[in-house]
Amino acid sequence: MASPAVFVNLIDGAWVPARSGATFENRNPADSDDLIGVFARSGEADVKAAVEAARRAWDGWRLTPAPRRAEILFRASQLLMERKEDHARDMTREMGKVLKETRGDVQEAIDTGFYSGGEGRRLFGETVPAELPNKFAMSVRSPIGVCGLITPWNFPMAIPSWKIFPALICGNTVVIKPATDTPLSVINFVRTLADAGVPPGVVNVVTGTGSETGDPLLRHPDVRLISFTGSTQVGRSIAIACAETYKKCSLEMGGKNAMIVMEDADLDLAVEAATWGAFGTTGQRCTATSRAIVHRKVAGEFAERLVARARALRIGNGLDEAVDMGPCVNESQRATVESYVAIGTKEGARLLTGGKRPTGSHVARGWFYEPTIFTDVRRQMRIAKEEIFGPVLSILPVEDLDEAVAVANDVDYGLSGAIFTRDVNRAFRAMRDLEVGIFYVNSSTIGAEVQLPFGGVKQTGNGHREAGTTVLDIFTEWKSIYVDFSGRLQKAQIDRVD
Repeated sequence: MASPAVFVNLIDGAWVPARSGATFENRNPADSDDLIGVFARSGEADVKAAVEAARRAWDGWRLTPAPRRAEILFRASQLLMERKEDHARDMTREMGKVLKETRGDVQEAIDTGFYSGGEGRRLFGETVPAELPNKFAMSVRSPIGVCGLITPWNFPMAIPSWKIFPALICGNTVVIKPATDTPLSVINFVRTLADAGVPPGVVNVVTGTGSETGDPLLRHPDVRLISFTGSTQVGRSIAIACAETYKKCSLEMGGKNAMIVMEDADLDLAVEAATWGAFGTTGQRCTATSRAIVHRKVAGEFAERLVARARALRIGNGLDEAVDMGPCVNESQRATVESYVAIGTKEGARLLTGGKRPTGSHVARGWFYEPTIFTDVRRQMRIAKEEIFGPVLSILPVEDLDEAVAVANDVDYGLSGAIFTRDVNRAFRAMRDLEVGIFYVNSSTIGAEVQLPFGGVKQTGNGHREAGTTVLDIFTEWKSIYVDFSGRLQKAQIDRVD
């Protein structure tokens, strides 16, 4: 039997194993016999070395002109384009989602690289009139320093790119701790950055667990910022830890996203959007459509069409181009889904389809679960309020738009929302009144683009936004500068003459 592939950390430009020599396995969630490789199980000593390398590299990187930094980002994006298919296949093997989705994941990283690189000739500040004569006033962006990045498994290249590319163009250095389930995609991404010419120490990756690797990164005194994407529970603990040491903290967390379907909606379009939003990536997206809030007049027809569409989805290994939906990412995640299906049934929701593991030799060695749809769901039920992160959709019938908006907002999260209607007035009322950071009209709750802010309200985040130009506010500090060329000391408001 051939030895498994071995993957190690990148620290100060060198690929090195964990100092303890410890490793962990990474297996295909669609086929547990498929060992992707063994990875460094990093500890505090590895994190310390990575942070020290990033700190040493910071001066040289921040003083590199931003247009020169951008050229490296452009080269990296071009390399990602050339390696897209290989990276997508690696990602499907380690994460499970189908190839068309992993190709999209890599493409999002490519788009983010080109978009971020464009900021190398912008990074706009402001010039404003000074209130005294012979005085110039302006603001500029300054890099923060060493940034600690903790990323999830569901978008294992796109989300790291949302953090690394903007951090680099702003002049920061980074240490990234990828999700334990998907380290290879981050290693592929970071290797591409190194090949594009990112200097040693500017980007470092340490693989391992949250407690052994993530916690030391979070608490290291030289890490000036933590950017985290993951669960709200973990995000809360990160926020508390950052507050204790006055670290800057950016959190992108959970969602319980609702798609409103009015009685005048194009039901064929709404059903297609609900299928994609609820079961794309096996429902393992923070923007997944977890609730369909449907006008009572069409709720029955919508449910009937949606059930037929869900039952037609082909489940299996995502490397098969004919497959529509892959597995849950691991055994624990599938167990969570199963527990929520049991909760929904106990609460009195009516199970229309799914609710069990599929059968057959093609799914026997993976963490698969059928697309699951509940109807007659009430807004106070746990399956209507808590994030499940799996292929489970709840249908909640309502009487009108006012009730639909009230139900949509009756959760702790506020990431993404959508409405299907032919009435422009209803569409504008919904986009105004839904408490979300992202909103779609006649489209699914998933499908954000890199040139607009990404993030949400309430327990979805802490006010920051990734993507777009707003991400620059995460990775820079504002500095106000006054240049007085009057030749005398002017005392601002004190010297004002009325």
